[in-house]
Amino acid sequence: MRTERLLIGLGKAIAVAAILFWSLFPILFIAMSSLKPGQDIFAVPPKWLFTPTFKHYAELWRSWGVFFEGLLNSLLITVGATLLAIVASACAGYVYSRNSGRWLGASLLGLIIVRLIPPIVVTLPLFPIVNWLGLSDTHLVLILLYATFFVSLGTVLMRTFMDQIPRELDEAAAMDGASRMTILRKVIAPLAMPGVLAVAVFVIVFSWNEFLFAFIFTATKAKTAPLVISEMIGSIDGVDWGILFAAATVQLVPVLLFVVFMNRYLVAGLTAGSTKG
Repeated sequence: MRTERLLIGLGKAIAVAAILFWSLFPILFIAMSSLKPGQDIFAVPPKWLFTPTFKHYAELWRSWGVFFEGLLNSLLITVGATLLAIVASACAGYVYSRNSGRWLGASLLGLIIVRLIPPIVVTLPLFPIVNWLGLSDTHLVLILLYATFFVSLGTVLMRTFMDQIPRELDEAAAMDGASRMTILRKVIAPLAMPGVLAVAVFVIVFSWNEFLFAFIFTATKAKTAPLVISEMIGSIDGVDWGILFAAATVQLVPVLLFVVFMNRYLVAGLTAGSTKG
């Protein structure tokens, strides 16, 4: 029995190590390559010991100023989309949590089905509409698209968190004369803050890294960092891998640190409702 437990524990450790290697090795490779001299990046056999250089980062600053403009655009769009998605998801989640009905349940199912549709399916029909509205190559169009894309998932998450808040709190606040919006803002929202943060994590990670919508609906003014990185790959002067890896590292680090810091809220969002009842 003891031998069997040891074998099971060893198997779990190997599985965890394999998953960590599969997940972290690409990130480690990119970060290390951004610090290697150009001739050592794809050396065979790989050079694990080397003298770090920040030459690629300096060259990125000098030659690709548009990349840092793209980072600023990504930041503005991500913040706007996150705030809009949180507000819409919280309001919709409250409605679904505190009301019931056949049509309301059907509409919630519709939200889930819409979330399953590949983005490219809705992107192409939206293109002429966006042009007609004059929103092409603006921050606003990406904010609206990113927020809309995650409102369905955010609504389901917020409804699950709000279902765990006793309705007696709503009734007590209503007896004191509070309106629905006041109840949501001052009673429900603070108690459902883990759900709000979980939605924020999902939207931020998606918005910061999204490429398809940015590629189709932007050109110069609202160009995001992932789009600029793709231009580095297709540069007519050839790919400078050191600069490319430096840009990828700069683009990766903020969202990676954010996800690590907010990890427990991300897990809460993924497991929301799993222990209900």
